[in-house]
Amino acid sequence: MLDTTDIPALMADIGQRARTAARVLAGAATADKRAALTGAADGMGRNIAQILEANANDMDLARQKGLDRAMLDRLALDAVRVRAMQDSLRAVAAQTDPVGEVTAEWDRPSGLHIQRVRVPIGVIGVIYESRPNVTADAGALCLMAGNAVILRGGSESLHSSQAIHACLVEGLRMAGLPEDAIQLVPTRDRAAVGEMLAMTGTIDVIVPRGGKGLVGRVQRDARVPVFAHLEGIVHIYLDADADPEKALRIVLNAKTRRPGICGAAECLLIHRGIVDDIGQGVVRALLDAGVEVRADTRLSAIEGTVAADSSDWGREYLDMTIAARVVADMDEAMDHIARHGSNHTDCIVTENAEAAARFLSRVDSAIVMHNASTQFADGGEFGMGAEIGIATGRLHARGPVGATELTTTKYVVRADGALRP
Repeated sequence: MLDTTDIPALMADIGQRARTAARVLAGAATADKRAALTGAADGMGRNIAQILEANANDMDLARQKGLDRAMLDRLALDAVRVRAMQDSLRAVAAQTDPVGEVTAEWDRPSGLHIQRVRVPIGVIGVIYESRPNVTADAGALCLMAGNAVILRGGSESLHSSQAIHACLVEGLRMAGLPEDAIQLVPTRDRAAVGEMLAMTGTIDVIVPRGGKGLVGRVQRDARVPVFAHLEGIVHIYLDADADPEKALRIVLNAKTRRPGICGAAECLLIHRGIVDDIGQGVVRALLDAGVEVRADTRLSAIEGTVAADSSDWGREYLDMTIAARVVADMDEAMDHIARHGSNHTDCIVTENAEAAARFLSRVDSAIVMHNASTQFADGGEFGMGAEIGIATGRLHARGPVGATELTTTKYVVRADGALRP
């Protein structure tokens, strides 16, 4: 039984066991990894009552702590969300195994045959808040990529994460893979996070997934490399050539489907040429849907809006609130995004192919969209089965981080006695 009071010793032990498991996983057969994931999915089905009971305990504690609506939505599980986790596990299992993929191959006059091959990174540390489904998604993606993973979920989701983790361990056991391949830090003590950020000898990369406070701390304090996005400040620009019906449906879905996720629209930019018809219609529809619209001077004349101030530009609400302003043209829209965005996801709604192409090439975000709800900014919707997060940096991985992004490469060189002169 692990001593959860001695945090440095606890984390050192978890790290060493993860490193040992990673060496085994690096050579694990694809069939075994798939068997572990499908076994975990089956285990969730058998244990759905226990998972929901654990989540109910977490929800009670979260309400007592006064968590806001967005955080409660992220934490909550029901039968539909558990089935979605099962589906994600099976989807990841069905993917092509990225380990061993030859990404480039060539011959040299010296007699060398060179291949660049995908290999596991090693040990991944995942630090996350609220959403217990991250336990399943992160565990599955790291396993398929041949990595061991150390999961440190939020204190508010500990019971849920433990119930889900038990199913993942069951799958590993059934497949004959090391149970230490997917470990869950068994304590709410925040000192465990500090230890993870300094575990350069056993953790190869940290992936934080949560609010600005968590991600900012990880980026600031980590000695281990980090894949991260700080905020999802997502914009939708309604161009002069936007289709009225598409604009209405896209904006409503992007804001209201699940306002607490990082792909939810947070700022609406409207070309001045359509503000009196399409723009006002979209704003009124948002108001009718219960969204608080924080509007600039031009739009604040619409009854029911709230006057925006400077703090509303570049703000992630994660709630039924959106900022809205009128722009003179696409250049002003792109300038606003460059100044206030977070390089996460931004969208243009237009029927003008040339305008769309210009927006998609000029806006420097991890995900850029044309005529699509920003709620699609999700690895599962991109066909990755799941994601471990949306990376907004420029090194190694950018956008949804799936199994492929959790690999690195090495060079395999073959020859027949080649000598360098």
